[in-house]
Amino acid sequence: MDTTIGAKERVTQNRLIGLFRRVLKYTYLGNWEKRDGNSNVEEEYLSAYLVRRGYTDKEIRSAIAKLKQAAGSLGGGLYNANKEVYTLLRYGVNVQAEVTEKKKMVHLIDWANPMENDFQIAEEVTIHGASDRRPDLVVYVNGIALAVIELKRSTVSAHEGIRQNIRNQQDGYIPRFFTTIQLLFAGNDTEGLHYGVIKTPEKFWLRWKEPCGEPCAKPHFTVEEYQNELDRSVLQFFEPARLLEYIHDFIIFDGGVKKAARPNQYFAIKAAQPRVRNKQNGIIWHSQGSGKSLTMVWLAQWIRENVEDARVVIITDRDELDKQIENGFKDAGEQIKRATSGDKLIGMLNAAEPWLICSLIHKFGNKNDGDTISVGGKKATKSLDLYLEELAKSLPADFRAKGNIYVFIDECHRTQGGMLHEAMKHIMGNDVMLIGFTGTPLLHTDKKKSIETFGSYIHSYKFNEAVEDGVILDLRYEARNVEQYLGKREKIDEWFDAKTKGLSLVARAALKERWAKMEKLFSRKERIDRIVADICQDMSTKRALSGGYGNAMLVADSIYQACRYWEVFQSTELKEHCAVVTSYDASAASVKDEYQGDGETEDLTKYEIYQKMIGNQTAEQFEAWAKQEFIDHPGDMKLLIVVDKLLTGFDAPSATYLYIDKKMRDHNLFQAICRVNRVDSEEKDYGYIVDYQDLFGAVKSAIEDYTNGAFDGYDANDIKGLLTNRLAEARKALEEALQAVCSMCEVIHPQTREAYFAYFVYAETTPIEEQQKECEANANKRETFYKLVSRLVRRYIDLANEMEAAGFTAEESADIKKQVDYYNDIKDEIKLKSGDALDLKYYDPAMRQLIDNYVRAEDSEKLVDLADISFLDLIDTDSDKAIDSLPKKIKQNERSVAEVLAANMRKMIISERPNNPAYFDKMSELLNQLLQEQKDGKLQYKELIGKIIDKLKEARSTVKAKYPASIDTKGKQALYDNLGNDEALTLRVHDTIKSNARDGFRDMDGSGMKKMKALRRAVEGVLQGFEVDKIDDVMQIIVAQKEY
Repeated sequence: MDTTIGAKERVTQNRLIGLFRRVLKYTYLGNWEKRDGNSNVEEEYLSAYLVRRGYTDKEIRSAIAKLKQAAGSLGGGLYNANKEVYTLLRYGVNVQAEVTEKKKMVHLIDWANPMENDFQIAEEVTIHGASDRRPDLVVYVNGIALAVIELKRSTVSAHEGIRQNIRNQQDGYIPRFFTTIQLLFAGNDTEGLHYGVIKTPEKFWLRWKEPCGEPCAKPHFTVEEYQNELDRSVLQFFEPARLLEYIHDFIIFDGGVKKAARPNQYFAIKAAQPRVRNKQNGIIWHSQGSGKSLTMVWLAQWIRENVEDARVVIITDRDELDKQIENGFKDAGEQIKRATSGDKLIGMLNAAEPWLICSLIHKFGNKNDGDTISVGGKKATKSLDLYLEELAKSLPADFRAKGNIYVFIDECHRTQGGMLHEAMKHIMGNDVMLIGFTGTPLLHTDKKKSIETFGSYIHSYKFNEAVEDGVILDLRYEARNVEQYLGKREKIDEWFDAKTKGLSLVARAALKERWAKMEKLFSRKERIDRIVADICQDMSTKRALSGGYGNAMLVADSIYQACRYWEVFQSTELKEHCAVVTSYDASAASVKDEYQGDGETEDLTKYEIYQKMIGNQTAEQFEAWAKQEFIDHPGDMKLLIVVDKLLTGFDAPSATYLYIDKKMRDHNLFQAICRVNRVDSEEKDYGYIVDYQDLFGAVKSAIEDYTNGAFDGYDANDIKGLLTNRLAEARKALEEALQAVCSMCEVIHPQTREAYFAYFVYAETTPIEEQQKECEANANKRETFYKLVSRLVRRYIDLANEMEAAGFTAEESADIKKQVDYYNDIKDEIKLKSGDALDLKYYDPAMRQLIDNYVRAEDSEKLVDLADISFLDLIDTDSDKAIDSLPKKIKQNERSVAEVLAANMRKMIISERPNNPAYFDKMSELLNQLLQEQKDGKLQYKELIGKIIDKLKEARSTVKAKYPASIDTKGKQALYDNLGNDEALTLRVHDTIKSNARDGFRDMDGSGMKKMKALRRAVEGVLQGFEVDKIDDVMQIIVAQKEY
């Protein structure tokens, strides 16, 4: 019998400490629950290590002081502090006393010789902060905390540990401890080991997996030896050499977001390293969306640091890929130079710098070469192979490529010619190494040629493995036949009824009003009109599209057809919410010969529609705007109509639906459908493919296997699991989601509101002073419940109109709807009771509307009908109306109303505190005092409600206190409250900020950090003798107040 099943967290913790000590030979520092002064920089252990390394006392003192200063400074936010500490850890601390002296570096970690460092582990490490916290395990290297591990018993999700880690970094907890932490972990015996870095949202945490992809060297710690996944993963990751290598080579600060390599990225680079040293060409095939661009960045950085005189040239053949790669490297802090012509590329290679070049071959051969073949005034496109061959022939006499050159070729499946390698050798030297990157499997016919050109696979990571690992989303497929509704009124009504079956009567009536337009489109003879009507109906009924967080792409057969689509959409609700993005240049020159007596030609039609669409912008400006809108504001730019452009290299996580009205196959189809597989917010569960061309013959026969038809050029094994049947999978997902919620609630007896509150918030019998503590202790349970119920609601809405088609009877459908409504109501009431909802806007308005339309019983009251006004806003204007907006069962109970108000007030205090710490600390004390008075019988609940409302109004009013006449802005008032009401000091600090706060000091990049440091130094000059915590408060005020 396995004794680990359901075992307490403590048992797991003891077992892991044993592995750290026995197998990995870490030093056990002890249980630090009651130890005073726990820190992320333990000076005693760090000093001992640096003494052993031969540094002088003066150097050690200076290095530790600089490290602690960086680790203690949160004024610029956790990201900037963590980045600064990482720089000191990776490159060393400069301890020169004078500017004139030669640099003297103290290296805090010996990266090259891992076993020369001291690896230590402590448990139950109590850290004091705004709210004390106690991480389960902390891993130290030379006394510096580098990793935190939160453990859970096997019956509690590892995601609770993830949420604990995320919460502990927040302002009300222990953010300063995380300034040195490079990796965060959470795990249990059933879900293994998950990891992330600071500020990683829960959705993007990764599960460690070894082996991952193919080929993968045999692990040191195998499944045969260690069958428990958590034990095995901990041993694999925390093996001393790997831990340091991972921190040194596989972490990146990427444009304001810290990122860690996924297992597939790590093992691809590990597989590439020996090939790089031996200059053996090869291919890295990682499925679309699994992080190919960052793999390039990490591999390029490793090559530069480990190969003498290394240079990297990255070649692409599409403009959007070239820009994506350039931006990716720049965000990661690497300066990359773009060679915008063949001559520039040759010039750069002939010089010793730059070390990193990206080059768009397609553009050279197409637009810039004078001798390009022209047909009908349009220039022909050259292949990469032909272009390189011609470039090789025209090299200057004195040309010799400098350095040790590595060439990355992106989307290498498009480069099949055998002359490629020879041309590269001729231009860049005989020992040039080619590494091909692709997100697409190779066709049967191309495998042999590609292997001859690039060599064998360095590493492959296929679609089904990436979906299983949560790196990309599964794709749901359906073929649609719009022909069947042509011209028959009863067929069109039948279509409308089928599409809206799950809607409430009110919602159906509202949609029916808009239906007249759709009906008109559907009655036309043109197929385009019927597809437009079908897509518009989806925009009203599909959760992601009507909810405003997901958007869609439509692939048209030609630029002319794309323009016709756009024109038809202008008579629908998508007017001003869709755009065409193609390679069409829309210049007057393209149509000067196109006027003919018998009506407009296709070219003239395209030109006129484009001019209507782009207005005063150029086609390029319009495209850039449309793409950015699509990425940043999916609720506004709902649909992009494309032909070929954007089907590769365009990443928009919000893209959820792909409509295909074009004959496509193999590479083009594979890359197109992968536009919608990117992980986005919690609401996006899948990517959806709607096929109007029946590319797999699915309309005629209900197939389940999509490895033939339009994909018959691939080996079935290479595309296994790529597409799945939408309805069948949606039913399975709904049943699983309902079962998960029911299972979690099984332990609650009896199934009453009070019992739910006792389990998820606090019991009615809990004393007031203990309620907040009990509420916080249950936070992980609540977060899990909210996630499970939200997922259930999403799964139900996705299938609500098609329950019958998915195989449910009318009785089963009604029963499921009733259960979804019940759990959703309970979730909302728990959110109010606990204060987890800062106001009553639980959902954005669109999601709230979806729940009203699909989930709520016809006669049930709406929980909130406040449009976009929040609960706290409503209290300001009409407190009676605010209380009346609460659910019936809560507003009928004065105690419940008081608790909801108190919970909202607590949350507001926490969220507003950075604006004015002193004021909101007083407000917190006042709230506790009021609650205590009620408990002591000095206040009735009705009086308590009135007093809390008064305090809430006061806190949210613009004039919070009587201030001296000179303290006349919000920024000055916040400083005044926090500097002991010292008017003169407040004005000195205010003037110092105004003089020293340079534009961009809040930015997350290196320039912003420098400006923030300079500002902090100036403020410290005025506040000499103040505690670090007080200066941190002042810096937080500066960041939070908009006037600075």
